[in-house]
Amino acid sequence: MRQAHAGTVSDAPGVHVRKPADSGLLDGWLDRFAACPFPAHAGDHAIVRTPVQRAPLYTPEERRRRDDTVWTLVQGVLAPVQFLAFGISLFLVVRYLMTGEGAEVATLSVVIKTLLLYTIMVTGAVWEKVVFGRYLFAPAFFWEDVFSMLVLALHTAYLAMLLLNLGTPREQLILALAAYATYVVNAAQFVWKLRMARLEAPSPGPAVAA
Repeated sequence: MRQAHAGTVSDAPGVHVRKPADSGLLDGWLDRFAACPFPAHAGDHAIVRTPVQRAPLYTPEERRRRDDTVWTLVQGVLAPVQFLAFGISLFLVVRYLMTGEGAEVATLSVVIKTLLLYTIMVTGAVWEKVVFGRYLFAPAFFWEDVFSMLVLALHTAYLAMLLLNLGTPREQLILALAAYATYVVNAAQFVWKLRMARLEAPSPGPAVAA
Protein backbone atom coordinates (compact mmCIF):
# COMPACT_ATOMS: atom_id res chain seq x y z
CA MET A 1 0.00 0.00 0.00
CA ARG A 2 1.38 3.49 -0.94
CA GLN A 3 1.80 5.71 2.08
CA ALA A 4 2.55 9.42 1.89
CA HIS A 5 4.23 11.35 4.61
CA ALA A 6 5.33 14.98 4.80
CA GLY A 7 8.50 15.29 2.79
CA THR A 8 8.63 11.54 1.85
CA VAL A 9 6.95 9.14 -0.54
CA SER A 10 6.71 5.46 0.38
CA ASP A 11 6.16 2.75 -2.25
CA ALA A 12 6.75 -0.19 0.07
CA PRO A 13 6.94 -0.74 3.81
CA GLY A 14 10.24 0.43 5.17
CA VAL A 15 11.29 2.13 1.91
CA HIS A 16 11.13 5.90 1.87
CA VAL A 17 12.25 8.26 -0.90
CA ARG A 18 12.71 11.84 0.18
CA LYS A 19 10.85 14.33 -1.97
CA PRO A 20 12.63 17.62 -2.62
CA ALA A 21 11.41 20.23 -0.20
CA ASP A 22 11.56 22.88 -2.89
CA SER A 23 11.25 21.95 -6.54
CA GLY A 24 12.41 25.42 -7.49
CA LEU A 25 16.05 24.31 -7.27
CA LEU A 26 15.40 21.48 -9.71
CA ASP A 27 13.48 23.76 -12.04
CA GLY A 28 16.33 26.26 -11.99
CA TRP A 29 18.82 23.53 -12.81
CA LEU A 30 16.67 22.31 -15.71
CA ASP A 31 16.26 25.84 -17.00
CA ARG A 32 20.01 26.24 -17.06
CA PHE A 33 20.90 22.99 -18.83
CA ALA A 34 17.74 21.96 -20.72
CA ALA A 35 15.72 25.07 -21.33
CA CYS A 36 12.34 24.33 -22.89
CA PRO A 37 9.60 26.81 -23.78
CA PHE A 38 6.78 24.34 -23.04
CA PRO A 39 5.28 24.57 -19.53
CA ALA A 40 4.14 20.93 -19.71
CA HIS A 41 7.63 19.94 -18.57
CA ALA A 42 8.71 20.33 -14.98
CA GLY A 43 8.85 24.04 -14.40
CA ASP A 44 8.31 26.61 -17.12
CA HIS A 45 11.85 26.42 -18.51
CA ALA A 46 11.39 29.69 -20.35
CA ILE A 47 14.50 30.79 -22.23
CA VAL A 48 15.69 34.08 -20.84
CA ARG A 49 18.46 35.80 -22.75
CA THR A 50 20.41 38.59 -21.16
CA PRO A 51 21.60 41.20 -23.66
CA VAL A 52 25.36 41.06 -24.15
CA GLN A 53 27.08 44.37 -23.64
CA ARG A 54 29.59 44.86 -26.46
CA ALA A 55 32.63 46.99 -25.78
CA PRO A 56 32.62 50.16 -27.90
CA LEU A 57 35.08 50.40 -30.78
CA TYR A 58 36.55 53.62 -29.46
CA THR A 59 36.99 55.08 -26.03
CA PRO A 60 36.21 58.81 -25.87
CA GLU A 61 39.94 59.58 -26.03
CA GLU A 62 40.49 57.26 -29.03
CA ARG A 63 37.51 58.84 -30.79
CA ARG A 64 38.99 62.29 -30.20
CA ARG A 65 42.36 61.20 -31.61
CA ARG A 66 40.64 59.61 -34.60
CA ASP A 67 38.76 62.80 -35.37
CA ASP A 68 41.82 65.03 -34.92
CA THR A 69 44.43 63.14 -36.96
CA VAL A 70 45.00 63.84 -40.64
CA TRP A 71 45.52 60.11 -41.22
CA THR A 72 41.76 59.59 -40.92
CA LEU A 73 41.28 61.82 -43.94
CA VAL A 74 44.08 60.02 -45.79
CA GLN A 75 42.37 56.67 -45.21
CA GLY A 76 39.03 58.16 -46.23
CA VAL A 77 40.52 59.23 -49.57
CA LEU A 78 42.63 56.15 -50.30
CA ALA A 79 39.90 53.59 -49.54
CA PRO A 80 37.50 54.65 -52.35
CA VAL A 81 40.41 55.22 -54.75
CA GLN A 82 41.62 51.67 -54.15
CA PHE A 83 38.09 50.33 -54.58
CA LEU A 84 37.75 52.16 -57.90
CA ALA A 85 41.07 50.70 -59.07
CA PHE A 86 39.86 47.28 -57.94
CA GLY A 87 36.64 47.58 -59.97
CA ILE A 88 38.46 48.59 -63.14
CA SER A 89 41.12 45.92 -62.69
CA LEU A 90 38.55 43.23 -61.98
CA PHE A 91 36.81 44.01 -65.25
CA LEU A 92 40.09 43.87 -67.19
CA VAL A 93 41.24 40.63 -65.57
CA VAL A 94 37.92 38.88 -66.15
CA ARG A 95 37.86 40.09 -69.75
CA TYR A 96 41.30 38.64 -70.37
CA LEU A 97 40.43 35.31 -68.75
CA MET A 98 37.26 35.06 -70.86
CA THR A 99 38.60 36.33 -74.19
CA GLY A 100 42.38 36.05 -74.00
CA GLU A 101 42.71 39.73 -74.94
CA GLY A 102 44.32 42.55 -72.99
CA ALA A 103 46.84 40.64 -70.87
CA GLU A 104 49.19 43.63 -70.63
CA VAL A 105 46.60 46.15 -69.51
CA ALA A 106 45.10 43.64 -67.06
CA THR A 107 48.54 43.00 -65.59
CA LEU A 108 49.23 46.73 -65.27
CA SER A 109 45.89 47.24 -63.52
CA VAL A 110 46.72 44.58 -60.92
CA VAL A 111 50.11 46.16 -60.27
CA ILE A 112 48.47 49.56 -59.71
CA LYS A 113 45.86 48.01 -57.41
CA THR A 114 48.62 46.24 -55.45
CA LEU A 115 50.64 49.44 -55.01
CA LEU A 116 47.53 51.18 -53.72
CA LEU A 117 47.03 48.31 -51.29
CA TYR A 118 50.59 48.72 -49.97
CA THR A 119 50.02 52.44 -49.57
CA ILE A 120 46.79 52.06 -47.63
CA MET A 121 48.31 49.32 -45.48
CA VAL A 122 51.23 51.58 -44.45
CA THR A 123 49.07 54.65 -43.84
CA GLY A 124 46.49 52.49 -42.06
CA ALA A 125 49.18 51.20 -39.70
CA VAL A 126 50.21 54.78 -38.93
CA TRP A 127 46.55 55.69 -38.33
CA GLU A 128 46.16 52.74 -35.97
CA LYS A 129 49.28 53.80 -34.07
CA VAL A 130 47.98 57.34 -33.64
CA VAL A 131 44.50 56.27 -32.54
CA PHE A 132 45.13 53.05 -30.60
CA GLY A 133 48.82 53.23 -29.72
CA ARG A 134 49.94 50.23 -31.84
CA TYR A 135 50.64 49.77 -35.53
CA LEU A 136 48.65 46.57 -35.99
CA PHE A 137 46.21 44.26 -34.26
CA ALA A 138 44.51 46.78 -32.01
CA PRO A 139 41.63 44.92 -30.30
CA ALA A 140 38.98 46.99 -32.10
CA PHE A 141 40.32 45.91 -35.52
CA PHE A 142 42.14 42.69 -34.67
CA TRP A 143 40.39 40.33 -37.10
CA GLU A 144 40.34 42.93 -39.85
CA ASP A 145 44.12 43.22 -39.52
CA VAL A 146 44.54 39.44 -39.45
CA PHE A 147 42.60 39.09 -42.70
CA SER A 148 44.53 42.02 -44.18
CA MET A 149 47.68 39.94 -43.80
CA LEU A 150 46.15 37.29 -46.07
CA VAL A 151 45.14 39.95 -48.60
CA LEU A 152 48.66 41.37 -48.53
CA ALA A 153 50.24 37.93 -48.88
CA LEU A 154 48.22 37.02 -51.98
CA HIS A 155 48.86 40.35 -53.68
CA THR A 156 52.58 40.00 -52.91
CA ALA A 157 52.57 36.45 -54.26
CA TYR A 158 51.11 37.80 -57.52
CA LEU A 159 53.90 40.38 -57.80
CA ALA A 160 56.47 37.68 -57.09
CA MET A 161 55.09 35.50 -59.89
CA LEU A 162 55.11 38.47 -62.23
CA LEU A 163 58.63 39.69 -61.42
CA LEU A 164 60.15 36.20 -61.36
CA ASN A 165 58.26 35.20 -64.50
CA LEU A 166 56.64 32.24 -62.79
CA GLY A 167 53.65 30.66 -64.53
CA THR A 168 51.71 31.89 -67.51
CA PRO A 169 49.89 35.24 -67.57
CA ARG A 170 46.63 33.33 -67.15
CA GLU A 171 47.89 31.57 -64.02
CA GLN A 172 49.19 34.84 -62.63
CA LEU A 173 45.87 36.59 -63.14
CA ILE A 174 43.94 33.70 -61.62
CA LEU A 175 46.03 34.28 -58.49
CA ALA A 176 45.16 37.97 -58.75
CA LEU A 177 41.47 37.03 -58.75
CA ALA A 178 41.99 35.01 -55.56
CA ALA A 179 43.69 38.04 -54.00
CA TYR A 180 40.76 40.21 -55.09
CA ALA A 181 38.28 37.83 -53.45
CA THR A 182 40.05 38.23 -50.11
CA TYR A 183 40.19 41.99 -50.63
CA VAL A 184 36.39 42.12 -51.03
CA VAL A 185 35.90 40.22 -47.76
CA ASN A 186 38.36 42.49 -45.97
CA ALA A 187 36.73 45.61 -47.36
CA ALA A 188 33.35 44.35 -46.13
CA GLN A 189 34.85 43.87 -42.65
CA PHE A 190 35.99 47.48 -42.53
CA VAL A 191 32.71 48.82 -43.92
CA TRP A 192 30.87 46.93 -41.18
CA LYS A 193 33.16 48.42 -38.53
CA LEU A 194 32.59 51.87 -40.01
CA ARG A 195 28.86 51.36 -39.69
CA MET A 196 29.24 50.20 -36.08
CA ALA A 197 31.35 53.27 -35.29
CA ARG A 198 28.69 55.57 -36.71
CA LEU A 199 25.98 53.84 -34.69
CA GLU A 200 28.07 54.27 -31.55
CA ALA A 201 28.82 57.93 -32.22
CA PRO A 202 27.38 60.15 -29.47
CA SER A 203 24.28 61.97 -30.64
CA PRO A 204 24.47 65.75 -30.55
CA GLY A 205 22.86 67.32 -27.52
CA PRO A 206 19.62 69.31 -27.81
CA ALA A 207 20.01 72.82 -29.08
CA VAL A 208 19.94 75.45 -26.36
CA ALA A 209 17.78 78.46 -27.10
CA ALA A 210 19.56 81.78 -26.79
